Amino acid sequence: MSDKINKIIEDLKSLTLLEAAELVKQIEEIFDVDASAVTNAGMVVMPPNSNTDTINEDVEEQTEFDVTLEEVPSTKKISILKVVRSLTSLGLKEAKELVESAPKVIKESTSKADAEEIKGQLEEAGAKVSIK
Repeated sequence: MSDKINKIIEDLKSLTLLEAAELVKQIEEIFDVDASAVTNAGMVVMPPNSNTDTINEDVEEQTEFDVTLEEVPSTKKISILKVVRSLTSLGLKEAKELVESAPKVIKESTSKADAEEIKGQLEEAGAKVSIK
């Protein structure tokens, strides 16, 4: 690094917390940036009123969902077991193990409509279900 940069870094190290906060405020005002927008990778500087819609357009809508059996009340176990068997085509023993080992994924990579239908059937039987 250059001597100029080394000197700036040494000066920054000697600032108190109050002085550092004041420095950030001054940088935001002078350069018209927002230092509060932070991600895991570090500081993201975005000018005020910047259009973030173009960033959000690149995010794809989720089309595949997993239906997870979260909780099975012991009083509703048999009715939930019947629904699980009809949804998964599992045998009695396998379905029983799946129900008893909740939380477990019942269906993977299914459409949103199918996931909602499965969730409705399981909740009607008394189970607690989530879609992810």
